[in-house]
Parts: sequence; C-alpha cells; structure tokens
Amino acid sequence: MPADQAVVTLDADYCRGLLPLRDPVGHKGTFGTVVCVAGSLDYAGAALLTATAALRGGAGLVVLAVPRPLQPVVAGRVPEVVTLELPIEAPAAFARIEGSQPDAMVIGPGLSENAANFKLVVRILRSEGAPAVIDAGALNLLAVTPDRLVRRGRLCVLTPHPGEFARMTGAAVGADDQERRERTATTAAQLGHVVVLKGARTVVAAPDGRVGIAPFANAALATAGSGDVLSGLIGALIAQGAEPFDAAAAGVYLHGRVGERLSWRMGDAGVLASDIAHELPATRHELAQHSQ
Repeated sequence: MPADQAVVTLDADYCRGLLPLRDPVGHKGTFGTVVCVAGSLDYAGAALLTATAALRGGAGLVVLAVPRPLQPVVAGRVPEVVTLELPIEAPAAFARIEGSQPDAMVIGPGLSENAANFKLVVRILRSEGAPAVIDAGALNLLAVTPDRLVRRGRLCVLTPHPGEFARMTGAAVGADDQERRERTATTAAQLGHVVVLKGARTVVAAPDGRVGIAPFANAALATAGSGDVLSGLIGALIAQGAEPFDAAAAGVYLHGRVGERLSWRMGDAGVLASDIAHELPATRHELAQHSQ
C-alpha cells in the first residue's frame, strides 16, 4: 500500500451512504437474488446461517444450493429460503446455479474440501457473472493453488480470517494494525479482488487501492458462524446493487455494530451467530434513520 494511501474509518458517517436504497414500490426481484453455495453434512448450520443472514440483510430471494445429500436436511429449516440440490459433476452443478439467475453469490461456508467442490469453485471463479463472496471452505480449496485466485472471471470479495489469509498468501499475518492494512491492500491489488481480513478492527481493501478499517473489537462476535453471517450479509448488499467494495465495507460496519448492540444487552459471552443475523434489520434501520 502506498505510504500516502488514505485509510478510511468504516464508521456510521462513512457507511450510511453505502447502503442500497430501498424502493418503496419495489418487489423481491428489485432487491436481488443471492445464491449461496454452501454446506455439508457436518456443517449444515453454516449453510443455514449464511442464507438467513442474506435474507436478514435485505435480499429479495435467497437460494441455498447444497450437495444432494444435504438438501433434505436443510429444506424447510428456514421457510423463506429456496433450496437447490447440486449434482456431484461440476458442469451440471454450475448449470443449476446459473439457472437460478443470481445477482450475487456466496460460496464456501461449510463446504467440504474435496475434488468435486474444487472443480465447481474454480469453474464459478473463472466464469463471467454476478459478483461472488468467497469464504471458508472455498478459500481453503483455492489456497492449495493460489494462482487460481487471481482474477480472470467475475469480481469477488474474499473474506478470510487470519488463518485462511495465511494459507491464501503463504505467510502468517500479525496483530499489528499497520501490517494488517498493508498486507490486505497488497493482496487485493495482486489478486484483483476485494479482500476482507476479518478480526478485531477488520480491514477491507479493493484492488484499486481503497482501504477501510472497522473501529470494532468485540468478543461478542467471537462465536462459531459469525463469519458465515458476514458473508451472507455482504452477498445481500451486492444483490441489492452495492458495488463489491461498498458492500463489504457496509457489511463489516453493520456486523460490528450488531456486536456492540448485542453485547450491551447480553454481555460479551454466549451470543450466537443466529442472534447476529436476527439483529441485522434493526441495526440497518438505525444506520439509515440517522441519515434523515
């Protein structure tokens, strides 16, 4: 990151202007379709949390695309989510996903790290189409061949935690904020994608040099599934029309602000990822109201 590169604080004043507008005469198609490619029999909850967060984040329609054995497990668990079973073969699975006409995709939460999923994720990444949020299992699949992450197809938002970031880049990242900013900005420029380095004071960087850092450090968010909620939220904001960097920045702000609101009411231990997802509408409303 150039020494004179300005770093934006992802606070309410900055992020309220990034929220997609809500047309009062809109319909579900107006607010976009998110397709979540997620889940496995061991991690069905990750898929459901991602889809729930996409709905709570304002998407008009959410399609949860899961491996065929998982579909009966997740169908109806969130009544508002459409489920789509995916065949093992990557071309057929890709065709089913594209047939859902996504405005945004979220790929990876709870996804098994196997050869079939690797072929599917690479096929999605290399194709033109709606922006995609790449997280968790998908990041780990691609980390074995980091050159696959370099942009050649659709624009993506990569959302690694520090361990995934280390696997993705080949080197661990420390806790120093300046190092985290510089490493995230460099990685975004090298890969051609937006990168979100999660953790206390989450960093968001775009390939064009824009960098934002969140002001939040909150133990309430340190719970399994919290990252899945963030991925679903960012996907929802993209589907509603936000540019990927703006969606990532606004999503990181809302996620962190939810942590503050929940910790005030519940303390900083015992908050569940589902609590985070269900708090999103009120937190977005709070941010939007302050602009009026």
